[in-house]
Amino acid sequence: MSKGRNGEFAGRNLARSRKSRRWLSKKFKRKTLRLKERYDPLEGAPQARAIVLEKIVLEQKQPHSGLIKCVKCQLIKNGKVVSAHAVRDKAISFVDEHDEIIIAGLGGSQRGQMGSIPGVRYKIVSVNSADLQSLRHGKKEKPKR
Repeated sequence: MSKGRNGEFAGRNLARSRKSRRWLSKKFKRKTLRLKERYDPLEGAPQARAIVLEKIVLEQKQPHSGLIKCVKCQLIKNGKVVSAHAVRDKAISFVDEHDEIIIAGLGGSQRGQMGSIPGVRYKIVSVNSADLQSLRHGKKEKPKR
């Protein structure tokens, strides 16, 4: 008669093996070791305020072609410099240097970039405390700083 692990009194063994297998999951490991807070420029926060340093234009990665309008900005909370994408048509025209913007994650998988935008992980949500999309549609006017 062999001793199986899944017998009548195997609950402890099953729980222990399940616990050790959890470390094979990338999501569990990142969450438990708090890797996002440690290496993320936003320090785990969903959004952050930043000051625009300069406007930049990036070329898309292969096989797409086109120019992506982005800004290089410095986070207020820790001084790190990141690049953020001005989403949709003519949105970059409402963003000027030294404006205060709010950035959020772009939504690429595994904290990464989105699609064919090279190295850009954030998007602009608002400019000088006015929503960027309502500025685009002409519903609001951009406040002066």
